[in-house]
Amino acid sequence: MPSRGERVQLLIDAVWSIRDFLERGGDVLFAIMLVLFVMWTLILERYMYFRTGYKSAVKKVLDEWHARSDRSSWYAHQIRREMISRISIDLDRGIPLIKTLVALCPLLGLLGTVTGMIEVFQVMAVSGSGNPRAMAAGVSKATIPTMAGMVAAISGVIFSVQLERRARTEAQWVADELRPED
Repeated sequence: MPSRGERVQLLIDAVWSIRDFLERGGDVLFAIMLVLFVMWTLILERYMYFRTGYKSAVKKVLDEWHARSDRSSWYAHQIRREMISRISIDLDRGIPLIKTLVALCPLLGLLGTVTGMIEVFQVMAVSGSGNPRAMAAGVSKATIPTMAGMVAAISGVIFSVQLERRARTEAQWVADELRPED
């Protein structure tokens, strides 16, 4: 186990590595980082909802349904549909925004590619040649945001699909539990 001083040094090294990575990738990486932070905050919020808030909402709806004396009339069927819809809306809350942020990540990576290539062309225009060392910073600013945007999108796709599938499954379970009496 590393000592306290070694752990602090590891933390400092990690912070410097992140700072260097953000510098090499350009300003677009800050936008990707912000979108990634918001996306993961929403993903974690959904997982927390499934572990905590969802259970109490379902219990409330089930108690409300089972407390009804009439579960077979047309009116009762409409109330059942409303209860299922309410739970479905709660389950799906935030998922469309997560999917939008997932789609935004590669686009921001593409923006980074364009801004990096503009920098490469500016260096070529100023120096009048294709000096590889002069163009290296622009090429870095062109490739790093693309990679970061794709990695962010892939991580978001995996978890947004899981969340969407779980929301669908849970909504179906609630619909099955709220069986009308025939």
